Amino acid sequence: MRAASAPPVRSLELVGRRVRLCTMVDADYAAWYEVRSRCRDWLVPWEPRSKGAPLPPEDSASFAARCAMRERERQLGTGFGFGIFFEGRFVGEITLSSVQRGPFQNASIGYWIDRDVAGSGLTPEAVVVVLQYAFESLRLHRIEVAIIPRNSASRRVVEKLGLRSEGVAFGFLEINGAWEDHVRYAMTAEEWTVRGPGLAAAWLVRP
Repeated sequence: MRAASAPPVRSLELVGRRVRLCTMVDADYAAWYEVRSRCRDWLVPWEPRSKGAPLPPEDSASFAARCAMRERERQLGTGFGFGIFFEGRFVGEITLSSVQRGPFQNASIGYWIDRDVAGSGLTPEAVVVVLQYAFESLRLHRIEVAIIPRNSASRRVVEKLGLRSEGVAFGFLEINGAWEDHVRYAMTAEEWTVRGPGLAAAWLVRP
């Protein structure tokens, strides 16, 4: 009888009410590729990419290199990338990136989710998990989420959480070959002190 394979060793895991956010490893490739390939037409139009640039490679070697890069970022404290897992299944990714210290103490959140579970509340829950980690463990001061105005699905995530809109940044980022405006949403550590317990109770604490 073959022994069950050991679960992959992950350097960081954060737990919400329903989701687990885990640093990704080589063993996640098959599950990641299945979701990415099935949802590619739904995801690619919203992803950063210069005009004329090819789509990022999705082979196993490139995935392993990306996992290694994310691990180096985690060790340096400049970025934190997580797979979103629901009921033991990979369903998306969320990142805390561009972490800056000194007098700024700022970072950005980005995310994508499997189309099959979109709208089920998993993404806002994952965002609250990351906000809690950013403010309470990393002691950052401000977290930002920048979203293309017409990306209503992504905007619903932050609006459900009541993140403050700071207005529109024009031509903010090149998305799928076009310079796109973005609505900038943010939360500060002071706002988290007031609102964090309520967000955690609503999204993270098991009833």
